[in-house]
Amino acid sequence: MPESALMRVDLFDFDLPDERIALRPAEPRDSARLLVVDPNAENIRDYRVGDLPSFLQAGDALVFNDTKVIPAQLEGIRHREGAGGQQVSATLHMRIGANKWKAFAKPGKRIKEGDRIAFGHSGESCMIGSLDATVEEKGEAGEVTLAFDLSGPALDEAIASVGHIPLPPYIAAKRPEDERDRADYQTIYAREEGAVAAPTAGLHFTPALFEALDKAGIERHFVTLHVGAGTFLPVKADDTADHKMHLESGYVGAETAARLNAVKQRGGRIICVGTTSLRLIESATQDSGEIRAWSGATGIFITPGYRFKAVDMLMTNFHLPRSTLFMLVSAFSGLDTMRAAYDHAIQTGYRFYSYGDASLLFRKD
Repeated sequence: MPESALMRVDLFDFDLPDERIALRPAEPRDSARLLVVDPNAENIRDYRVGDLPSFLQAGDALVFNDTKVIPAQLEGIRHREGAGGQQVSATLHMRIGANKWKAFAKPGKRIKEGDRIAFGHSGESCMIGSLDATVEEKGEAGEVTLAFDLSGPALDEAIASVGHIPLPPYIAAKRPEDERDRADYQTIYAREEGAVAAPTAGLHFTPALFEALDKAGIERHFVTLHVGAGTFLPVKADDTADHKMHLESGYVGAETAARLNAVKQRGGRIICVGTTSLRLIESATQDSGEIRAWSGATGIFITPGYRFKAVDMLMTNFHLPRSTLFMLVSAFSGLDTMRAAYDHAIQTGYRFYSYGDASLLFRKD
């Protein structure tokens, strides 16, 4: 049986009223709404994120993505011999070397290999406010490879100095990034720097919710998947088989893998917090169901027909129409179920996308 089936992308389309897009997170974070979707019981129920422990059992394990968002949105001036300077914008999305990043650049069509781009020159910055790069390679859809003059920790420091938090386009189109986003667009357990988009299901967790989960005997485990800007790219193909996923780098430690296998062996459930941790766990799981230590780049594309090997439940936010993430949740709980769940969410005022409300999905038998 194939892991995923060829499907028309328009099956994953739906109408979302503009006012359903959240521009700020709920306060406190765990007061956000939680739509509990169980396709096996054929029911959809309304709760709050703070109610999460009541749906879990002692011995279950939550898996979190501990990636940390970096200020990867860079603004600069392109220089080319015989041509004047031009303003460009670059969103870093995957590090490929000590001084190299893959990035999405605008205006992509005008940028050429060999161009020099000066990021962060504001006229009032000292050296730490200067960040220069050469366009080493140009790919499709505005993707470029940038080779920076700085390398390693010095490059990290410069990016942190001149960069901006890369808000998702559906928020950035409505308001600019501000200081609140530096805290709001980061999980409380973020540790490993490298993401350019937050693992947004994790934004709902608070110290109080962690304490409640501890009292309920729920384990917490951490993996790392550096979320790339490709997560926001729409699926432009007519069929899912023609869509190419952008790679994202990740890591599952040997100790984490062993502990998760032990959870499964004693009858506990694995609950992934976010599609990023699910994609990483499924990438690290053998056909036998054994989770192994894993590191590298994953481009796993999960659509209906995929056979899940390890994950029992998924907590995730509400996703874009025609997106790979809506396809993933449809694979997990069933397309008809998720279309009904999203219709319910839209009709009853749930807030969508990165700063929006959450859902807790049971895997369809």
